[in-house]
Amino acid sequence: MRLFAGLREQAGWGERSLAISAESPPDTPAGLWRQLGLGETVPPQVRVAVNQAFAALDQPLQPGDEVAFLPPISGG
Repeated sequence: MRLFAGLREQAGWGERSLAISAESPPDTPAGLWRQLGLGETVPPQVRVAVNQAFAALDQPLQPGDEVAFLPPISGG
């Protein structure tokens, strides 16, 4: 689980490992957001990536997946 920029500062951490039990159904990025105490819903401007590819908030996760929440990025 990775957070970047303002999200990292807001949560007070940038990277965490989270065990997903093979006996329970895979979670989703939205479920991880709630489980980690980041809020009830992922703000619409935040993008999610699973295994370094953009993904939907309801994409099922598998053991070993890397999840990143990316805040809006500006620049030129």
